[in-house]
Amino acid sequence: MDSAPNFILLPLLLLSLLLASIPLTASQSAADTNSSSPSDSDLCNGVFVSYTYTKGSKIPPNDSSNQPYRFESVVTVLNNGRDELKSWRVFVKFSHREILVSASNAVLSDGSSLPLSVENGTVFAGYPSSDLKSAIQTAGDVTQMQASVELVGTQFGVAPPNVPLPKNISLVTDGWKCPKATQKGKNVMQVCCMPDPDFNNTEIFDNEFLPRQNGDLTIMYDVIRSYASNYMAQVTMENHNPLGRLDNWKLSFDWMRDEFIDTMTGAYPSLVDSSDCIDGPQAKYYQALDFSNVLSCARRPTIIDLPLTKYNDSVFGFKPYCCRNGTILPKSMDPSKSISAFQMQVYKMPPDLNISALSPPQNWRITGSLNPDYKCGPPVRVSPSQFVDPSGLPSNKTAFASWQVVCNITQQKDTSPRCCVSFSAYFNDSIIPCKTCACGCSSNRASRTCSTTSPALLLPQQALLVPFENRTELTLAWSYLKHRPVPNPMPCGDNCGVSINWHLATDYRGGWTARVTVFNWGETTFPDWFTAIQMKKAAPGFEKAYSFNATALDINGENNTIFMEGLPGLNYLVAERDGDNPLKNPRVPGKQQSVISFTKKLTPGINVPGGDGFPSKVFFNGEECSLPSIFPTSNGNKRRHISAILLALPVLALLILRV
Repeated sequence: MDSAPNFILLPLLLLSLLLASIPLTASQSAADTNSSSPSDSDLCNGVFVSYTYTKGSKIPPNDSSNQPYRFESVVTVLNNGRDELKSWRVFVKFSHREILVSASNAVLSDGSSLPLSVENGTVFAGYPSSDLKSAIQTAGDVTQMQASVELVGTQFGVAPPNVPLPKNISLVTDGWKCPKATQKGKNVMQVCCMPDPDFNNTEIFDNEFLPRQNGDLTIMYDVIRSYASNYMAQVTMENHNPLGRLDNWKLSFDWMRDEFIDTMTGAYPSLVDSSDCIDGPQAKYYQALDFSNVLSCARRPTIIDLPLTKYNDSVFGFKPYCCRNGTILPKSMDPSKSISAFQMQVYKMPPDLNISALSPPQNWRITGSLNPDYKCGPPVRVSPSQFVDPSGLPSNKTAFASWQVVCNITQQKDTSPRCCVSFSAYFNDSIIPCKTCACGCSSNRASRTCSTTSPALLLPQQALLVPFENRTELTLAWSYLKHRPVPNPMPCGDNCGVSINWHLATDYRGGWTARVTVFNWGETTFPDWFTAIQMKKAAPGFEKAYSFNATALDINGENNTIFMEGLPGLNYLVAERDGDNPLKNPRVPGKQQSVISFTKKLTPGINVPGGDGFPSKVFFNGEECSLPSIFPTSNGNKRRHISAILLALPVLALLILRV
């Protein structure tokens, strides 16, 4: 009797257990699905870049209006693409007046050293590993696919728990394209970058090395001999900019792995000092090496060129393209002088003691005496350079390894020019001088007795040959004669070592002429000097220069530049010297002058006196000069009809003031 109910209840019990298990199984499945959902980086089939803020804290001093804070962040670059990512570079658009103090596994691509203000953003380049392999090449080994850059620095105004994220991050390696980065949570910014379909990546993906790049100046670092403990490197600098130039070049870089320079040919350290090796690990490891003969153990040495007298020196010189007092000219002047080279023997330290362990120096910088500023990128591994076989056989010999550094001319923020221009014309007897403080003025207000904001006073023609400190009486007399107000205090000088006067000499139906005068107010003589004039409309009409060697240059597809240099034997712009009687006469500047002629056949409709006859840019030895902001205007006084009495008026006015 009791077995029947049990028989019925047993299937019901099994069914209820089955139904109860269905929701539980579905819930567990959903949980498994959520836990295994792919991350944003897994969904990126290109290069995934992220910026993660890790922590920050308040640091002294206490300043409620401008409080500094320490920040720590990590920039991650992950290659999820099909091909190797060579020489990765990432731009971080900082936005809180950040000062970067340290960065691991990367260097700044412009060659700057830390600490550095990066408030306008900066580009990081991978170091010591600049390439990231793909998952296909490494079977998914993330250690070879990813680079992590740990940043430490100072930012202003963003107090924890708020997060000072940058405005944007992007991969700036050639051939890649990134959308605007997105914020993930509170402390992460990320972006997935893909190959640019409009960029020809074939040369990058198919070759072992990156292609060589163009720049205003390139530096090749070629290892021409390699041994277990040291190697011989040849450094070659080549100028590619038609208006670029270097005088008395100084080259500096950072050794990153305790290397030091034992010997050199073709150049020399500006400071010969081995004390850092003696006090460091180098002397402990190389105990048999005579460090009294070691040239440089500085972590950041400065290299200078040798004088001409050392070219045939069997110890220091005897190398092609060396020993020119640090002069590198444009190719348009002399192709053989557009290159400078030297060799150095570099000793390595553990753990790099094998023949293939080679690491070029970083953070390259090159400067000149009166030349444009250059910003240099990081060394990029390129195909080995080829040299003529020293045996004399008709073959080439390759370098052991080669790196290229590309430098481009840049205008530094808040830097002043080092040359200036004045304007004058046949229809106006006043000269528009160089701007006040055109090349900078002293920041010490207490010691300054002149005005840095008042515009420069117009000058009589003879004042051009007089140093600024001796022009005061002439300037006052001219202002008195012309009934012009004189500010108190008077304007400061231009403070330029080189000035150029552009004088519009004539204007007639078929053409016009100008006179160019270059003045050297400094103590340095300029051999192989040049000046370049850019004109918006008139340059195509250039005919000839009568006392200079002048040619028209086509730059970036525009025929708007006239390049001028001294004739053979007249290519020296001498320094300023004492007058005939130093006690009475002012110092005399070095001077070069020429008249240049133009035709109007190729430039119909130009308004020569209205501004088309004046340059829009002027360069001296590659440095862009400061230009006046106004042009001469007609005042009815034609210089061709000025009488001797009128020319004597400034002198008469000066005598009146002295009475």
